[in-house]
Amino acid sequence: MKKKHVKHISKLIKTTAGSIFLLLAVVFFASACQSNEPEEIKAVVDEENHPSLSVKDLETTVTDSGRVKYRFLTPEMNQYDNRSEPYTEFPEGLHLIVYNDSGEVEAHIKSRYAIYHEKEELWELQNDVEAVNFKNEVINTEQLFWDTNKKEVYSDEFIKITTDEEILTGYGFESDEKFENYTIKNISGIVAVDEEEDT
Repeated sequence: MKKKHVKHISKLIKTTAGSIFLLLAVVFFASACQSNEPEEIKAVVDEENHPSLSVKDLETTVTDSGRVKYRFLTPEMNQYDNRSEPYTEFPEGLHLIVYNDSGEVEAHIKSRYAIYHEKEELWELQNDVEAVNFKNEVINTEQLFWDTNKKEVYSDEFIKITTDEEILTGYGFESDEKFENYTIKNISGIVAVDEEEDT
């Protein structure tokens, strides 16, 4: 065989070997970048839709300078810290107890659903919301907001307030977080408790 042909074959083998090596490297790199399991891809995509923390039958307290300010009871709590707007959800409802500086109960708040918006420090209570203050006045509505920064409670929904003497109904409600000083924006009815019992 002539030297020219040997050189040509040698060059062809080197080129082919180089191409094969490059192809294998690309295939290996591509396979290394891909997940072998579709579930893994879905897990990454849906990460923000799954709670970062989930707790069942939770009972906890919030203290300030060693004093208990609030007590929370809930069948289920789910925390979503992976979202751009983090929040904590209470899908099975929430029972909140508010205490004064003397450790006495000032108010009870219950709802069938609740969500806490962390950035706004805002509670949103929904579905059969009931609040009872230290005077034993009962406030019922379907939606209630509690701004913990301003220490205000408010609602734009239908409100029913039952006291020892009368039942007040209307739309729109504002109060302090103790439900001690409150106003109904648009009163639709005032009924004496005795009249309600008669009917």
